[in-house]
Amino acid sequence: MKSMVLTKSNTFIIGQAATLLGFIINGLYMFMHGTFGIANIALCIILFTIVVNILMLPLTIRQQKSSRMTAVMNPELQAITKKYKNKKDNESMMKMQQEQQAVYAKYGVSPMGTCLPLLIQMPILFAMYQVIWKIPAYVSSVKSIYLGLVEKLMVTDGAQAFLEQFATQARVNFEKIGFNENSIVDVLYNLKPANWTELADKFPDLKSLIETTAASTEHVNSFIGINIADSPMSIIRSSWSEKAIVPIIIALAIPVLAGLTQYLSVKLMPQTAPQAEGDESAVANSMKTMNTMMPLMSVFFCFTFSTGIGLYWVASSAVRSVIQFIINKRMANIDIDEMVKQNMEKYNEKRKKRGLPPESISGQARRNLKNLQNPAEESTENIQARTEKRLKNIKDSTEYYKNTSAKPGSIASKARMVQQYNEKNQKK
Repeated sequence: MKSMVLTKSNTFIIGQAATLLGFIINGLYMFMHGTFGIANIALCIILFTIVVNILMLPLTIRQQKSSRMTAVMNPELQAITKKYKNKKDNESMMKMQQEQQAVYAKYGVSPMGTCLPLLIQMPILFAMYQVIWKIPAYVSSVKSIYLGLVEKLMVTDGAQAFLEQFATQARVNFEKIGFNENSIVDVLYNLKPANWTELADKFPDLKSLIETTAASTEHVNSFIGINIADSPMSIIRSSWSEKAIVPIIIALAIPVLAGLTQYLSVKLMPQTAPQAEGDESAVANSMKTMNTMMPLMSVFFCFTFSTGIGLYWVASSAVRSVIQFIINKRMANIDIDEMVKQNMEKYNEKRKKRGLPPESISGQARRNLKNLQNPAEESTENIQARTEKRLKNIKDSTEYYKNTSAKPGSIASKARMVQQYNEKNQKK
């Protein structure tokens, strides 16, 4: 496995995002410490999650509006797809794409409108992993905790050889990057409580400084009795040997809560209808599978990643669920008909400037819009209308073909029915 230094990430996009997130977390840490005397990374992660989701709220609301508008325009998109269903040449595919883009423009919806928040959240998640994994590189106050001890270890005989055994788990290669301030901090941040005890026993002259540094590290990374730098799996293993039940329960709770909150968040999200009739089953099955797999993946990742990542995952899903619940309540009171009208006016204004005639919402889209506005009432009306029409047809047919002068089932009766049928068609 390639050796790495746990310093700032330089990965494209993720590295820049991690730097920004680290700046925010560092600011939150300094604020909490300076104002309330609280020095705790776990609390900063929770506060950070709330801040980020609030900042993304306008984008989230826009996504929900786009999702609802997509349901209105789906009939037109389905008609276009059906029109070019058996045409696979480049010219037909380009025309289909142009017509679909025109529909999106007409309704004021971006094809990426429902995906953009997800695309933004993924780099944030990966960047957050980098920040939590490498806290001292991004939070200067945390790094300063180790500097006094690092200075002593750099001039202590045997320190490098002793720390080598812990360098592998921290993915640090002293031979490649050197035994310096950053590499030592990287290793020390990943030490477990038992490792700190070994370090103090190995260098008794530094015992007091080592114990002070270890206590400060535990305080900063502590969350209801566990260290957020450790993974739940690691905590369970070490606590199992010590028969410590409480840390095991907490370590198990975080991945489970991550899965449950993720499931709740997915359930609260509005589901977009498939855009093509032939793909309806495939899309529905794909969405169902994804909605099931995402919570399960959350559980798996949170078991193997650091507890800080799991804490972020739980807090993020919980905050998104609360926000989504509020948005759903608000969206229920929004006049979608008015939204469509405003978007159509903007679209036709642009067409007018280009010398093009105005367009209007299709009949099928209007019916779909009415169904979105009053789904329960519309469904009941349709069922009742279809039932009444069917009963009326049966009654009219029975009365029309009824023959009282001929025995039912006889040749005369059947001949009379044929005669009446022909007379009826001639009248038309």
